[in-house]
Parts: sequence; C-alpha cells; structure tokens
Amino acid sequence: MCKVIAIANQKGGVGKTTTAINLAASLAVLEYKTLIIDGDPQANSTTGNGFDLKNIQLSLYDCMVNDTPVTQVILETETPNLHLLPSHLDLVGAEIELIHHPNREHVMRLAIEQVKKDYDFIIIDCSPSLGLITVNALTAADSVVIPVQCEYFALEGLGKLLNTIKIVQTRINKELQIEGILMTMYDGRLRLSNQVVEEIKNHFDELVFNTIVHRNTRLGEAPSFGTPALMYDAESTGAVNYLNLAKEILQKNNMTKIKNEDRIFENGDHVE
Repeated sequence: MCKVIAIANQKGGVGKTTTAINLAASLAVLEYKTLIIDGDPQANSTTGNGFDLKNIQLSLYDCMVNDTPVTQVILETETPNLHLLPSHLDLVGAEIELIHHPNREHVMRLAIEQVKKDYDFIIIDCSPSLGLITVNALTAADSVVIPVQCEYFALEGLGKLLNTIKIVQTRINKELQIEGILMTMYDGRLRLSNQVVEEIKNHFDELVFNTIVHRNTRLGEAPSFGTPALMYDAESTGAVNYLNLAKEILQKNNMTKIKNEDRIFENGDHVE
C-alpha cells in the first residue's frame, strides 16, 4: 500500500527540498519504490536529482492543467528505486489556471491515483507558500512532514501552517495526519539550537521526530552535483540523519521489522 507524504512549511529556508530529496532517496536505498513529486515552481527537487530544466519537456504543470497522464511525465533518476515527477517554472501559472476548476483542490490527488499502485512511497516537495498547489499536495497526502529550522524564529508561521492543515482535515482530506515535525540545521555547539529543540518538544511533544538533521556541508554541496547526499557521500552526517529519518518513519508506520539495535531514539541516536 502506497503512503503519500507531503513536505510542507510556508516559511522558506527550513530544508523542505533537502528533506524531500534525501528522505525519498533514503527510502529508495532501503528498497522501497519511491516517487518524488516536485511541487515547487523553483524546481529544486528536479535539478537536485540531476535534471537540467532546459531538457524538461513535460512537468507536473502538464499533469494538473493539461491532463497529461502522469506515466508520460515521470523520469527515472540515477538513484535505484527512485523516480521523479519534475516541476517547471510554468507551475507558477497553474494556480491561476485552476482557480475556476470545479475540483481544483483535488487535481493533484486524481493525477497521483494513476500511479499509486506502482510505489511504496510518494514524497511531495511543496513550495514555500500556502497557495492552491500546496493545498493540492495536502489534499493528496496521507500525512505531512513539517521541517523546522533550529533558529530563533522557528515557531514563526508554524501556527498558520497547522491551521491550514486543520482546515484541509476538516473540509477536504479527513485522513490527513501530521507525520511529524523535523528539526533541521541543528548545531549542537550553539545554545540557541538546543533551546529551540527543547521549546519545540515542549510544545509538540510526540509530534517531533527523534531524528534531528544536523547542519552539514555535504547536504549543501550535493544538489550542485545533481544527487542526493546519500549518493554523494553516504557517510556524511546529513546522509546518515536522513537515513535515520526514513527508518523512523518506517518504524512509526509499522512498515518494517528493524532490529532493536537499529531503532532510532531521541536525538537520532541508536541504542547501545
């Protein structure tokens, strides 16, 4: 059974695309057939998987606006078990073109239904906004992962996102769940990072993932080489963090039998 996970936060620069690319790659490396949908007109998940936008003939825009079959648009990445539904700058215009569509919030969901049977996971990278495309992603998703940067303004806008999720749950997608809040760009040397983590955990308790993504140079370098961090440097801290996140999500959904010594505990540590 396919699980659809949206990566969403209308605040920019919190690690949404990094999370989408590397979570999808980690699930794929763990031998789960995975599709990443680039739902951001900036198309960073597309270029971050090694594709040149100049060579993209069809994209998510065509699926949503022109009813192009998803199977004609999906691309195979260099990461085994990982496919991509690319984006393009054209997606900016999709919100305007869909505004009078009678089923406008469900367009992405209906498109995804065509291929859900082919995948174990579908990861949707959302744009930094709460517009119609993001609402489409939340409508199509089973759950949402919310990346939150370990900085002073971490809680800024989080309430608005949670309110949007609640509206979607109430009016459109009653099955939508919060998969978890993911702390990103963590620097253990900084008191501020530790204070933010503590504050988020006090506020949201069990909604916060035990895995924390540390600030890591390799995570920043990998997209310029058009590859996930796991394929760029599998032993880097960032790659290991996202592999741990994938395992934690699998554990949470009872989708795998993981040995006790491999289970992820607080701060992403393993049991000794």
